[in-house]
Amino acid sequence: MRKILSIGLISVLVLCSCNSYNQVLKSSDYDYKYEAAKEYYTSGHYTKAYQLLEELIMVLKGSDRGEESLFMLGMCYYNLHDYETASIYLDRYTKTYSKGEYTELARFYSGKASYMQSPDPRLDQSPTYTAINQLQDFLDFHPYSDKREEVNDLIYELQNRLVQKEFDSAKLYYNLGAYTGNCSNGGSNYEACIITAENALKSYPYTRLREDLYMLILRSRYQLAQRSVEEKSEERYRQTIDEYHGFKNEFPDSKYIKEVESIFKHSNAKVKAEAEKD
Repeated sequence: MRKILSIGLISVLVLCSCNSYNQVLKSSDYDYKYEAAKEYYTSGHYTKAYQLLEELIMVLKGSDRGEESLFMLGMCYYNLHDYETASIYLDRYTKTYSKGEYTELARFYSGKASYMQSPDPRLDQSPTYTAINQLQDFLDFHPYSDKREEVNDLIYELQNRLVQKEFDSAKLYYNLGAYTGNCSNGGSNYEACIITAENALKSYPYTRLREDLYMLILRSRYQLAQRSVEEKSEERYRQTIDEYHGFKNEFPDSKYIKEVESIFKHSNAKVKAEAEKD
């Protein structure tokens, strides 16, 4: 008991001055260093804590203290916003101590650290896929965790970043319109817009951009119909009308409703005109 109190007192005193911290660094008493590292970690002095823990995880490896030291080290980097390093150490923890005391938390914060590294949708999304996989692993290993809802929200947000990238690509195709300089293998930008938007909806059917993606598809079908040669015109206007009905059924109060109704009115008139010719 006296030893525990003594170590605790020393650890508190260690926090009081830089000289004391330098003494801790130079000390060969690993019990002393361990208790000091815990005090630094608990009090939020993460930079000082991780400098001690970097050494301790090697010395204490395989022990209960080694397990705790590795977890604290990962969390030090997480709290210092060095998410890449945090993810490395927390992932190492889950692999080394698959049934450890902090395994659930380590998986959670490792996934969250990867989430924090997910880039702007305009950039390469490889880190986003990594984060989704890690967070999904958390759900697979800990299906009844009280963090399940938060993890699902993070996955949903990451998926929306992927959808945003696809939406931006589809919108770019639509804006390129009739330009053919980028269509080296035939086809058209409107067709590319439709394919890109449809694939995004298949992969992420519950995205918050669902209405916007469907609107791009409807607009593209309408533009294809307007620019069609005569023998394809009626068929493409009918496809536009079919798209309109699907859109209207799902989004009856759409923010695009005026444009949608205008597309339908014009397309329907074109189909009737073609029918009267026959």
